[in-house]
Amino acid sequence: MTTRLLPADPGSGPGLKEAVRDVVPVIRKYGIEAEEGGRVPRETLRLLDNAGAFRMSVPERFGGLGLSVAEQAEVVREIARGCPSTGWNMTVWLTGALMAGLYPDEVQKEVFAGGSVRVSIGFAPTGRLTPVEGGYRLTGRWNYNSGCHAADWDCVAAMLEHPDGTEEEFFVLVPLRDLTIVDDWDVSAGRGTGSATTVAEDVFVPARRLATYEGITLGTTGDRWNEKEAGRGYGVVAFIMSMYAAMALGTATGAYELFLERVPGRGITYTNWEEQRDHPLIQQRVATAANKIEAGSALLEQVLALLQRRADAPEQPTTEEKAVVRGRTAFAATLAKEAVELLHSTSGASVIKRDVPFQRYHRDILGFSLHALAQIHTNLEVQGRVLLGLDPGTDIL
Repeated sequence: MTTRLLPADPGSGPGLKEAVRDVVPVIRKYGIEAEEGGRVPRETLRLLDNAGAFRMSVPERFGGLGLSVAEQAEVVREIARGCPSTGWNMTVWLTGALMAGLYPDEVQKEVFAGGSVRVSIGFAPTGRLTPVEGGYRLTGRWNYNSGCHAADWDCVAAMLEHPDGTEEEFFVLVPLRDLTIVDDWDVSAGRGTGSATTVAEDVFVPARRLATYEGITLGTTGDRWNEKEAGRGYGVVAFIMSMYAAMALGTATGAYELFLERVPGRGITYTNWEEQRDHPLIQQRVATAANKIEAGSALLEQVLALLQRRADAPEQPTTEEKAVVRGRTAFAATLAKEAVELLHSTSGASVIKRDVPFQRYHRDILGFSLHALAQIHTNLEVQGRVLLGLDPGTDIL
């Protein structure tokens, strides 16, 4: 199948959202291929690239769209509605691009040269840096490197030992061509994300492509694009949590649509009910699922509005606000997961067939909710601590 679709207005959020919405049915058809191949299919990547999706988080001065966090969240929701695994990868690639925008202009010119870019992330500091003339040698392995097969760059965490014996964590930007991918992603959920292991073996990295962990997470690296283009300084953790919630809500919306498509003409086996939709329990569960999605969407809208107000100021959200962002986005994503679980339990045994797309949405959202940063109880603890007048108990904000 070959489809080419460009946005009505390549330079606008609404035009991009419209273009992505139009290709959602095609992306959904490629969902089974994503799962079987263990990565996002090339045709899906091409459709999204043509629509401009990989330019969303790229600074406008490099040919990107430089869209607001709310506009990016809307597009991520649409993509996840078509394929949850692709939606998950978009949260990573967009966050990676945001992180790249916190490096000096010289590095940004390298990363954003084509205007359309995908940057994967290896958050765990499982690499080592060794100083050499002009830069560093990087060696390490990064598991769960979502979207690495289709990425142009990888932003990986690594430790550097200083002469006095102390260690410091850095984020290092490396072209994917300098890394090796180990195809070890054999999982029961989110298989289409292709979250394989990337490996660096004594790779040279120029000093300019290093940024401190604190500098990236707190947005204090100095010469960064969100200082030059007002209203784009959202903070890495708040941004990725917002995109995660958008992805979960998009996944739930897609599952809800698929459930409704299956209802007409279906009875309830071993009963006299010839139409499921006539049964009060089905009606109540559909309403509950719809309301959970709407409630989660309302929470996410509050978060996005807060982040934009702070970015426009421009100033960082307070520590308390950052903690609330973690709690609310995780809660919104949990409401989305609960909606999918409720509809899954109402779908009957045939839903487990692999050619029924709903089961993949169900498995994927359950798997995504297990990610360390997505854990509902951890995030509610962070939020609850500040509501009770305590410190958040973490610097991952």
